[in-house]
Amino acid sequence: MKTPKRLQSLADDGLIDEVIAQLMSGKEAQVYVVRSHGELCCAKVFKEAKQRSFKQAVEYQEGRKVRNSRRARAMSKKTRYGQKEQEEAWLNAEVDALYRLADAGVRVPKPRGFIDGVLLMEMITDAEGNAAPRLDDVTLTPDQARRYYDKIIRDVVRMLSAGLIHGDLSEFNVLLAPDGPVIIDLPQAVNAAGNNSAERMFERDVNNMRRYFGRFAPELLATDYGKEIWALYEAGDLHPDSTLTGCFEHDTHSADVNELMAIIDDAKEEEFERRARMNPDEEDQ
Repeated sequence: MKTPKRLQSLADDGLIDEVIAQLMSGKEAQVYVVRSHGELCCAKVFKEAKQRSFKQAVEYQEGRKVRNSRRARAMSKKTRYGQKEQEEAWLNAEVDALYRLADAGVRVPKPRGFIDGVLLMEMITDAEGNAAPRLDDVTLTPDQARRYYDKIIRDVVRMLSAGLIHGDLSEFNVLLAPDGPVIIDLPQAVNAAGNNSAERMFERDVNNMRRYFGRFAPELLATDYGKEIWALYEAGDLHPDSTLTGCFEHDTHSADVNELMAIIDDAKEEEFERRARMNPDEEDQ
């Protein structure tokens, strides 16, 4: 096929031998099958911010660290330069996450480079060498569902152990290769330690997978890996090979309302006394 404009510079530089076909077009990017140095790869062409339907939600970006202090200051402002830097940081998030997770042993497409807003990465294929299907497009046996669910749970544990949460994990963001599920689409990857919504996003990711695989093996619906894994993480006891049970003992004790109100009253009194010390003249008015 004709080389798309966004891929032309990579072709001119010899990074892409040829563009074979468009694989998909989504809310974030267009993905092409290309040949790079004689090997089939995927080229993910990120759309410009004004063309994307998935917004750079503040809750996803919270806690992300920017190494360059000048860039961080610019991103905090709404100038054109600051917006440009914020856009670049958003695009780099998936690249950074892929390298980090591949090193942690998570099954993700192996990244091969990021040039001019284009991510070159491993093409995930099925047993016949065709593009691997998404989980949403396959029907599983109960045994396959159990095995793949276990594999996904092990991978989200490795992700969290590496400090990351997918943030948008579902059957639409997992491909099925001969060696099992492959997690894809990570531009919204969440910093587990620095994001106030991390626990909620993590449990949502895990529960999405539980509901999907539970269609084929209903007993999986009784598991509660999300809360179990997060409890281990918060306690500092989570490791890539942590032993899991799929069970979590929920706190069934009722809140002591009187005790809670007493704490609130004490806090109010302390604040009143603090303000009185700072502004003694107010008491005479």
